[in-house]
Amino acid sequence: MPTFLGRYVTNPDIRRRIRRIVTAIRIIADRQVAGRDASIFPDDVYLVSYPRSGNTWTRFLIANLLHPEDETTFANIESRVPEIYFNVDTTLRNLPRPRILKSHEAFNPRYPRIIYIVRDPRDVAVSYYHHNIKWRNIPENTALDDFIPRFIAAEFDPWSGSWADNVDGWLNVRQGRDSFLLLRYEDLKQNTQRELYRTAGFLQSIGFVGIEDSPEKLALAEERSSPERMRALEKEQTGQHVQLKRTRQDKPFIRTASSGGWRKSLSPRAVSLIEEAWGPTMERVGYTLTQGLEDADTRHAGQVRNS
Repeated sequence: MPTFLGRYVTNPDIRRRIRRIVTAIRIIADRQVAGRDASIFPDDVYLVSYPRSGNTWTRFLIANLLHPEDETTFANIESRVPEIYFNVDTTLRNLPRPRILKSHEAFNPRYPRIIYIVRDPRDVAVSYYHHNIKWRNIPENTALDDFIPRFIAAEFDPWSGSWADNVDGWLNVRQGRDSFLLLRYEDLKQNTQRELYRTAGFLQSIGFVGIEDSPEKLALAEERSSPERMRALEKEQTGQHVQLKRTRQDKPFIRTASSGGWRKSLSPRAVSLIEEAWGPTMERVGYTLTQGLEDADTRHAGQVRNS
């Protein structure tokens, strides 16, 4: 529906009216997508991140760890770690408990337990740019430099807020609690099994039983969730997934799955805009600003000249 409206209905007032009518019909028919109004149980775990921060990869890792007997694929992921934006609330309520649900919401005080994933916003920006082309939200010829101010302004997926809104909102309120686990995408890339072991320990501490976190099971989950395997599954099963079948089929959902690629993709101006907007939050979660490196290089050069 969002893609249809964006492509064929240009008047914003008419789009809003159509959305209200469709929502009302879905509520009456008990077919309303869960979204922010999803029913929440006290034993739920929400896998939360800003979009394009590695959430899909992480839920494959978790699902493959929890279900070693049967590989997780795009055909069954929504029955194991479903996304709240593409499933009706009735379906989610009927899942076995405790549930693990994927979300990109800005801070929601109703969420009882959280696994929060954070990724360098410079890499997020590049991935999100390609994501919006795949979803037909922006023309393919949109320049990346033109996309960056819109990304910073949270023009897309407004329920997520901006990157810093999302990160700060969750960390300010929940970090340090026993019911909150913070994962960095870069740490997951560097040592997947270590971070997955941490995640398994967190789930066990809040009541998940029967998780096999032996080195063999961790390695199996990592292998089944590798970017190469997920790309192959995407090609085979795009038509079987509620999200992927709505998007451009010539653009991959699983792209490079890399860390630090922004250095080759973003212009200095784009990097500067992101760091000026969110520098304190970036440093808070361990991301070094290029401005700081440039200042250090300048000071070092001056010291060499004066020595």
